[in-house]
Amino acid sequence: MKVTREKTENNQAFLTIEMEPQEVEASMAESYQRLARRTNIPGFRKGKAPRAVLERYLGSDSVLEDAINQLLPQAYEKAIEEQQIETIARPEIEVLQTDPVIFKAIVPLAPVVQLGDYQSVKMKPESVKVTDANVKEVIEQLRHQNATWESVDRAVAYGDLAVLNMESQVDDSPFINREGVQYLVMQDSVSPAPGFAKELIGMKKEEDRSFALTLPEDYPRAEFAGKEARFTLKMLEVKQEILPKLNDEFAAQLGPEVKNMAALKEEVSRNLKLRAEAKARADFEEKVVDAVVALSQVEFPPVLVETEIHRMINEQARQFEMQGANMEEYLKSINKTEEQLHEELEPMATRRITQSLVLGKVAEAEKAEVSEKEIDEEIETMLQNAADKKRELQKALNSPPSRDSIRQILLTRRTVERLVELAGGGKEKKGKPKKEGVEK
Repeated sequence: MKVTREKTENNQAFLTIEMEPQEVEASMAESYQRLARRTNIPGFRKGKAPRAVLERYLGSDSVLEDAINQLLPQAYEKAIEEQQIETIARPEIEVLQTDPVIFKAIVPLAPVVQLGDYQSVKMKPESVKVTDANVKEVIEQLRHQNATWESVDRAVAYGDLAVLNMESQVDDSPFINREGVQYLVMQDSVSPAPGFAKELIGMKKEEDRSFALTLPEDYPRAEFAGKEARFTLKMLEVKQEILPKLNDEFAAQLGPEVKNMAALKEEVSRNLKLRAEAKARADFEEKVVDAVVALSQVEFPPVLVETEIHRMINEQARQFEMQGANMEEYLKSINKTEEQLHEELEPMATRRITQSLVLGKVAEAEKAEVSEKEIDEEIETMLQNAADKKRELQKALNSPPSRDSIRQILLTRRTVERLVELAGGGKEKKGKPKKEGVEK
């Protein structure tokens, strides 16, 4: 066997491997024995047909193909051992010719990370401030969430709830046909088509109206994109929003610990501040990590990005399955192919891989570790909201792959916290907003 290392590019080694005739012949003999034992040839017992008969029966190319398939993995392993190559994934292998047998292998190499002076990164998180206007805005949202709707004997205006029957067609195909549908008439609404809400303004109960609208070019259902939709409507009822009064009674309805408007404002302000601090902290962590990455030099093979993209797509697919949908329906709704989604995810996947490699190297430099006890504690935290399937989930989380995954998550978290501390952000403050009706 002759191995030539043609080049190293993009953290990949390009090898050309030429097999000796005797190596191929030995593999051919093994293939003959293997194929003969499982092939029924008329006039011969299994495994007893001469090689020449077997080759005529199956075709010499079939025996050669089987021999090469068995030979390549062994030859590849010997080649990377000979070249002293540390690989991290399966290679891409292509047979160039069969006489003599020559194939090329593109071998993914281990990533190379050179950290910059990450300890020199210094910055401060942005200060958080909650204003009276912020609190007022949230309370107004709570008023709308707790509003009632009453029928009115007048024409539709923006902000009303219209109850109507709808028939529509695009070309000669049915589009949206519903009875008794409730539609919130908002000026900036683009559903079911831009301009639809405007066409309802001025309609009264029992009134009929017909109109046509052009659907946008990026309409989720590709067969209707850019086409004209014709609508025929009948207004059944017009409802007006009745907002609750801002008083202590309204406040007391929102939570057992909220006794009056003063307590409501205090609770909303506290929740807003905690959320703002959490966001500021997350933004600061991202800036620090980005700064550390920018100081580092990272090289890795494309296969890592491909693997991450497939992981992201598979995760999306699992989420869709949990919601009773699937990836095919999602792609159709956004009018994209799987190849286009793959291409869109590449920058994000590249960023994730780069950050992960840099943080892993920082963890080594900082000698960060995660104990088995810490993993146990994290699993207990994850099980707090589990109900009937707690025992089953606990077993799954304690499997070696899951524990390794949890270890990596905790290690990354600890490393980021250390970088934030070094940058001047101090240690993370604990605190979560209450999950009450006063804010959503």
